[in-house]
Amino acid sequence: MPQPPAPSAQVTAAEISRIAGVTRATVSNWRRRHEDFPAPSGGTDSSPLYDLEVVRAWLASRGQHTAATPSGELRTTLRLRERAGAGTSDLLLLVLAAARCPADDPTGLLALPDADLVKQANEAAAGVADVVPDTEPVRFTAADTTVLRALLLCVRDEGAQTALGILAERELEDSAASGAYRTPAPLADLLARLIPGSPARVLDPACGSGTLLSAAAARGARELYGQDSLPVQARRTAVGLTLTAEEGADVTVRTGDSLRADAFPDLTVDAVLCNPPYGDRDWGHDELAYDSRWAYGFPPRAESELAWVQHALSHLAPGGHAVLLLPPATASRSSGRRVRAELIRSGALRAVAALPPGAAIPLHIGLQVWVLQRPEPTRPAHQTVLFVDTAGEPTAAGRGGSRADAVDWARVTEQIVSAWTAYAEDPDGFEARAGVARAVSVVDLLDEVVDVTPARQVRASQVDVDPQELARAAAAAREGLAAAARTVAELAGTASWDAAGASARAWRTATVSDLARGGALKVLRAVPVSPRAMATEAEAAVAGADGGERRPALTSGDIAGGSGPTGQVPDVQAEQMPEIAVGDVLVRNPVGGTGPVARVAGEAEAGALLGAGVHLFRPDPARLDPWFLLGFLSSEANLAGASTGSSTLHLTPGRLRVPLLPLAEQRRYGEAFRHVHALRAEAQRATRQAEETARLLSGGLTGGQLLPRGT
Repeated sequence: MPQPPAPSAQVTAAEISRIAGVTRATVSNWRRRHEDFPAPSGGTDSSPLYDLEVVRAWLASRGQHTAATPSGELRTTLRLRERAGAGTSDLLLLVLAAARCPADDPTGLLALPDADLVKQANEAAAGVADVVPDTEPVRFTAADTTVLRALLLCVRDEGAQTALGILAERELEDSAASGAYRTPAPLADLLARLIPGSPARVLDPACGSGTLLSAAAARGARELYGQDSLPVQARRTAVGLTLTAEEGADVTVRTGDSLRADAFPDLTVDAVLCNPPYGDRDWGHDELAYDSRWAYGFPPRAESELAWVQHALSHLAPGGHAVLLLPPATASRSSGRRVRAELIRSGALRAVAALPPGAAIPLHIGLQVWVLQRPEPTRPAHQTVLFVDTAGEPTAAGRGGSRADAVDWARVTEQIVSAWTAYAEDPDGFEARAGVARAVSVVDLLDEVVDVTPARQVRASQVDVDPQELARAAAAAREGLAAAARTVAELAGTASWDAAGASARAWRTATVSDLARGGALKVLRAVPVSPRAMATEAEAAVAGADGGERRPALTSGDIAGGSGPTGQVPDVQAEQMPEIAVGDVLVRNPVGGTGPVARVAGEAEAGALLGAGVHLFRPDPARLDPWFLLGFLSSEANLAGASTGSSTLHLTPGRLRVPLLPLAEQRRYGEAFRHVHALRAEAQRATRQAEETARLLSGGLTGGQLLPRGT
């Protein structure tokens, strides 16, 4: 019996633009100007979907053949497959199988009829299924022929690694549903560099997508062992390492919960690298109460991270090292005090380094790196622990916020690796680095709290700060404060502000809704999208997404924090989002809290998309001055009158009121509001400078580096 035809895929207008190699504006013109342009076959009025094969036929009839690269075609077909509810896990084995085939085999497969292609693909995937034993077998069907051809074409023309990376973009990384997040490559490299020497055998018991094992392989590891509770992640690791590891490397990956069902119970390795799951109260506390791995104390139910620490140590040969990425609470929670004390007392904990926020998900938290060593019976326990604090390191030039690409990885890596290398070579002779690194004695750490937070321990080294250096820094801060104060004074004194008279000036006003109906301005807001679609730029970087796949967006947090656009929108959603232009007035919502409420868009914001929680007011420059509009829209009384709520004020933009004044008078007000805006910005800068100056002076006086006058 003949098989029914595969269901037709549907594409958005943005996907049509990628297929045809034109802009989205061109597709919009086609839709308006050509009556024979394919009619929508699904979706909504605001976001229609079109039959892929009908679109391709229409493009071919006009001589507009596909301009997509093999990788672009694969991305498009994966989006369509995902929209139909299918994932990408089953395609991983086909990437490996295609990579192992002779160079001309993919071409031969591409020439096969659909039924034969599906049969060959199933056989090829079955032939490499043993890379991760005990996982579900792969079964392709006639509905998969489009994506199979796109995948094989991408492997043939652009390589297996490109295809594998594209698969990872879709669902294998950063899954909020599963809690699986990829360790950024710079962070993985940092963790691998903290393992002394060149370990041959490396284990990652929560391997995820294999980034840490890949970093170990790049540093010469020959035997790579991984385990993950998610079969898709285990398969991703196995395929990726098999493709990238040097010839002769031994890759062994298994599925399962490492704490409850260790796949390598008898394995002893030179090093363990791990970014374990955090805050897991269901890690096996009850059934593992008498497990032999708890040599340093039974981890409390809320201390799953300390269970992972001891699991890592149990797999090390004496003298071997483990490096784990952990949340900061692990260093100070009272429930873990006894285990931390035993790790310190035995000499197993060698170093703790604090990372800046944005280093890895969760991006708003400054995670910590723990370096551990399995004690050697013939050597005395170590008497100090190294602490390195890079949590306050400035972000990379031109970037702000808690975003992975905002971390200055070169500086952070140099600070941590150089301190650890010097300490590992001579623990007793290590010289403290003021404000950055300090070796603390075991005796000092074993107090009533056993807090191993780096900031707490590094701050205690204030006495090591050079008095001359601190005096110079304080003098520079004072000069900066004086300059900022002069600027504020100049701005405050350069304009005169006359009284309106015996009573306040009154004027006729119109609501924003009335002005919009009259064409004086437009009010726009971002179309709500799913949390997955609206990701920060850092999360896009962590997920390995192609830069061409996302566009920058300005969020309400950017307005409040005074930063540039830090959000990003996937390109597939971008056509639904308004684009910011110079002169637009942007107001955040909710309007409470600290920081600016509104701004006028300049060149820095132009071209960015309108992000979540922002209202855009686009004035007709012939009728409304943008700075005049900003001043009145953002006034406290106006915002209060147009908002609902008590503690949190939610703005209804159409209810805001604007005075009806001639354009020339608007511009006079606009200049005044521009002046006030500059005054506020300089005052905020001066406040920050004052806080820094006070911090340096107070620290110098209490630390003994500075003396009061007359002493």
